Amino acid sequence: MQPTKLANVLLGKVDDFLNWGKAWSIWPMTFGIACCAIEMMATAATRFDIDRFGAGAFRGTPRQADLMIVAGTVNVKMAQVVRRLYEQMPEPRYVLAMGACTVGGGPYFIYGYTVVKGVDKVVPTDVYIPGCPPRPEALLEGIMRLQEKIRTQKQLTQRAHETVPGLVAAPEQPCGSVVTAAKAEDPRDFRIPFLGRI
Repeated sequence: MQPTKLANVLLGKVDDFLNWGKAWSIWPMTFGIACCAIEMMATAATRFDIDRFGAGAFRGTPRQADLMIVAGTVNVKMAQVVRRLYEQMPEPRYVLAMGACTVGGGPYFIYGYTVVKGVDKVVPTDVYIPGCPPRPEALLEGIMRLQEKIRTQKQLTQRAHETVPGLVAAPEQPCGSVVTAAKAEDPRDFRIPFLGRI
């Protein structure tokens, strides 16, 4: 956007205006599964103040939310609920995986047969936040990464959950760093033993 000689006129692309509005008005869904939800609640408190980033209006229904923060261990039974809530959210919708259990199964990765080995097997995930549990500052960093992703989208030509070039993370990341997702596999191909297809 650049100012012109007229005092009240700004020139810019429609995508820039749409992305600016979407990036600074993220409405997360009130959804906490396990211990990481305590850190998510602390992020909304006055000390960390998630409202500074326009993401403080936690909604009680998926029909009013555009961000699902999956905070905690996703069990096989809970995976169906996570998928159903995701499908009830309007487009564009985003998913932020918070915590080691959500990102890859956590300490239950090897012997936890009831734990889903990453929420990206259930829903397409945009941002991963590792840690057990991650601090509120890490969640704020994840929201800032999501805002970067939203600001670089082309609303008229690209769907919300597709990968944005330049924000794909390298596989090796230092411990504790927030990772922006590459394009996830089709979540409808996730099969749970004894339950069939979600």
